[in-house]
Amino acid sequence: MAQAKSGDTVKLNFTGKLKDGSVFGSTAEQEPLEFKLGEGQVIPGVEKAVAGMEVGESKTVELSSEQAYGAHQEELIEKVERDKFPEGTNPQVGQRFEVPQPDGKKMMVRVVEVSDSAVTLDANHPLAGKDLTFELELLEIPSQA
Repeated sequence: MAQAKSGDTVKLNFTGKLKDGSVFGSTAEQEPLEFKLGEGQVIPGVEKAVAGMEVGESKTVELSSEQAYGAHQEELIEKVERDKFPEGTNPQVGQRFEVPQPDGKKMMVRVVEVSDSAVTLDANHPLAGKDLTFELELLEIPSQA
């Protein structure tokens, strides 16, 4: 049976869990995840785990934060004065915004604290700094069909 390799498009089901067992993501209620191996479309640890799997194979992998969304970086947290927000904006903890960068790209940030004078924004991925467990099931390698 063929094994998934770099350049293959793969379809898989997954369930992602935190150390405490709580689920942060799953394909159980949605379409399987489809991506091309070797193109960095998913986190490195998942890509590495899928490489070499055969259709129908299942495995569970434990990933350090470095193999997942990276370390939590304090420099990606910034306190912004409320008057820097557009008039009528009422930021709430947990809310997400796209913030334009000098190079024209946009960065996704999350509101983590709100006071009368400032809003604290965090550009870290919400799972940065966390070790994760993934249950994976390779369903199909359409590019080998």
